[in-house]
Amino acid sequence: MTASTERKGLGIAPYWVAIALVALFAIALFLYHLTSGTTPSRVALHIEALDFDIYWYGIWIIGGVVLGCWVVASLASERARAIYNQTVPLEIQQQSLSFLGFSEEMQQELVKKGIKDSGEFLYLWGFDPRNVGLKKGEISFVQESLAAVTDVKEAWVEDAPWRIWNPEHVWNGIIWALIFGVVGARLYHILTPSPSMAARGINSVLDYLRSPYQLLNIRSGGLGIYGGIAGGALGLFIYARRARIPFLPWADLAVVGLALGQAVGRWGNFFNQELYGGPTDVPWAVHIDPQYRLPAYADVERFHPAFLYESLWSFLAFLLLHYLTKHYAKKMLPGEMTALYLILYAIGRSLLELVRLDSRTVSLGGIDTGLAVATFVSIIVAVMAALAVIIRRARRPEPVFQE
Repeated sequence: MTASTERKGLGIAPYWVAIALVALFAIALFLYHLTSGTTPSRVALHIEALDFDIYWYGIWIIGGVVLGCWVVASLASERARAIYNQTVPLEIQQQSLSFLGFSEEMQQELVKKGIKDSGEFLYLWGFDPRNVGLKKGEISFVQESLAAVTDVKEAWVEDAPWRIWNPEHVWNGIIWALIFGVVGARLYHILTPSPSMAARGINSVLDYLRSPYQLLNIRSGGLGIYGGIAGGALGLFIYARRARIPFLPWADLAVVGLALGQAVGRWGNFFNQELYGGPTDVPWAVHIDPQYRLPAYADVERFHPAFLYESLWSFLAFLLLHYLTKHYAKKMLPGEMTALYLILYAIGRSLLELVRLDSRTVSLGGIDTGLAVATFVSIIVAVMAALAVIIRRARRPEPVFQE
């Protein structure tokens, strides 16, 4: 996943094939549902020995995370290669390993590891010396050898400028983002439990405190996307500080994968027969089984597929963010792509709340305003993101785009 992201001769990144396959599978699945009125079981696999169920919901979410990470890692790899090509002259890239002052034995060892010239060696070394597959004791020796080569600049050896776009940061950083993201998403849900949680005895935060087990029971509870975004951003910030990489430029790249992950992950709601809208007779309405209907709609069978609306909106956001990242990133200030994502999601979420059921509404002084909490938060997020862009543009800072 860290190799070149485009197929030679086609100019198509491999992840587009995976995205197309997932999309075709989702379309086929939805068409089957529309024609048959049945939804596949929530359970994908039951582990008899542990009496434990693995749900399709989790599989779709994990699939979305992996696919999103693949896209981000590929985009990061493209940036790293671009900086490398601008930094290291082509004549040095094409030199043999002997140019770097390595012994014949070490050259043979590197060739066995797939490193055949000085260009590939310097590229991998710039990410992390451990990437070249040498033993711990050999790394310091190689560093001394490279320092003795006059055409090899010290910056390439000590802190290569393409290091910040090492695609491995994606797979290392996603752990931090996921952990904090899940915590944030759960906290958001606990603070704003949906009305349907009343069936489980949960009407407010106090009810969660009276039943501590429910605080962690995400399989029967819920996760709030805004809390997940905030928590994930905190996780990325912590990782960026530890890895010495710029936070905002990486956040701008991360939201491309986040939008795609949301588009895919929302299909988990389809299997769970949740996140549906009001009753409707439109041709694309979904059938909800009686046990999953809200009490007020027990006699209604077909509803707006709110999950599908959000999935499609997120996918359109992904396409736009991906296009801008590939073609206009140099014209945007760090953080602006993140702001655009927040604005796009806020608009989509506000529109979704117009048809969605089971949304908690804002109460002021004990009076229900009828405004969904998610819509209220979306308005705040969109306004703050837009103001941040306007204010920064007004100050006209010097371009600081990290290639």
